[in-house]
Amino acid sequence: MKKTNTKKKLLKTLIVMFLCANTSLIFAQDKPKENNEEFKPSGKVWGYVFGDYYYKTHSDSLNRGNTQYANTSKNMNAIDFRRVYLGYDYNISEKFSTEFLLAYEQGTTLSDGVTRTVFLKAANLRWKNIFKNNDLVIGQSATPSFPMMSEKIWSYRSVEKTIADMRKIASSNDVGISLQGKFNDKGDYGYNLMIADGTSQKVPANMFKRFYGDVYAKFMNQKIIIDLYGDYYRSQLSPYHKSINTMKVFVAYQGNKITAGVEAFMQPSENSAIYTEPGVLTKDTANTSSLGYSIFVRGIIIKDKLNFFARYDSYDPDTKFSADRTYTSGSLPNTEMFATAGLDFTPNKNVHIIPNIWYDSYSNRTKNVRGKKKSDYDMAARLTFYYLFK
Repeated sequence: MKKTNTKKKLLKTLIVMFLCANTSLIFAQDKPKENNEEFKPSGKVWGYVFGDYYYKTHSDSLNRGNTQYANTSKNMNAIDFRRVYLGYDYNISEKFSTEFLLAYEQGTTLSDGVTRTVFLKAANLRWKNIFKNNDLVIGQSATPSFPMMSEKIWSYRSVEKTIADMRKIASSNDVGISLQGKFNDKGDYGYNLMIADGTSQKVPANMFKRFYGDVYAKFMNQKIIIDLYGDYYRSQLSPYHKSINTMKVFVAYQGNKITAGVEAFMQPSENSAIYTEPGVLTKDTANTSSLGYSIFVRGIIIKDKLNFFARYDSYDPDTKFSADRTYTSGSLPNTEMFATAGLDFTPNKNVHIIPNIWYDSYSNRTKNVRGKKKSDYDMAARLTFYYLFK
């Protein structure tokens, strides 16, 4: 009798163990294998568009400058696109991804004068984590000059370029090889290095390369940002050397309701100007140095619905300009001051309606000039539209 009870207990124990094992197996099979999931290649199409209805309220009498409305006559008004982007991002594997971008940028023309042409803005391969927290990028991609940091924090490229872009101090993209790295997992500190052709989206015409680099640090839970940037480009060896060296600093505060920033640059250029002295017919070359700074603020009035922004720039195309010389190229006598301000109404997170004022003034340093030749300005009232699809 004792043996029979013992057998029954043993049999019950085996049945319970069998059921538990099978139940565990069933649940284990239903549970996804997170660590062993097979990677599936995937891609996405994205893009955005911005433009304006503008009305030119005042025009500079000498048509100076090369900014947005520098050569537009007074009372001119139109609806126009300033940028159209169509991109495709594709993840080849866990280690490799690609970026492809077609763009229309206002002011881009072909040799036959056709406008609204589309060109290649980006086409690159990214090798992710080639070593820890570092990506290698090959092809046409963003430079470290402003699109990676200051343009993102300014946040209103739809209204105007950053000062470095607006004054053509550096290019937003180039064809080359770059290394983009972080010094910690959170990305509080990092760097971007790039060697490229130095001709942006244009086909290179010489063997020279442009060297880009920046380092950044983010403090107070990434609310304070400091970014130091520099580049060097030698464009000519004979009959004399020509080179450009850019130095730029960007400092910003990003709060919950207010963001403010300052961006300043200096760009010395070797033998970039040609001039003659009074009473001398022989031409000579001169070094130039451009200087500029930008101050901006943006903030929230009604969360997710209405924001504001304002910006002031000062720009000197050549701090070495001499009123005693006659320049035939490479140096400009006019310093400029730019300002913009407006509201950003967001009826949908991907739709922005932005009424704003655009203003750029000129001050001539040439001797014996008066009136509007001495000082004048361009001004436009705009209703900017900006929408995204992704």
